[in-house]
Amino acid sequence: QVQLVESGGGLVQAGGSLRVSCAASGRTFSTYAMGWFRQAPGKEREFVGVISQRGGRTDYADSVKGRFTISRDNAKNTVYLQMNSLKPEDTAVYYCAAGLYYRGYLGGPRDYNYWGQGTQVTVSS
Repeated sequence: QVQLVESGGGLVQAGGSLRVSCAASGRTFSTYAMGWFRQAPGKEREFVGVISQRGGRTDYADSVKGRFTISRDNAKNTVYLQMNSLKPEDTAVYYCAAGLYYRGYLGGPRDYNYWGQGTQVTVSS
């Protein structure tokens, strides 16, 4: 069982930066690929990016590529999402998720076993 808790969301102006974190409980954090998803009001949950178990591989949605960066610290059981050059269309609830297999951008919500409660990110124009 893995419990995930996101933090660091908030309100930021367009063009600004924000880093959200996801802290995991348990001793098995390093065995999970960690994904980030987001969901805007009235829209389906969409893939943002993913990092492999040891952090050697990452993959991103085209909409965030070059602006967002995922990293992880297995010693701290934490994964990060650094968001730069934010746009109003990035406004959403951001979720981290843990999955047993790294599937890159092909991984959808069903490929992840555990989810955090989400953190709101709002980008004002």
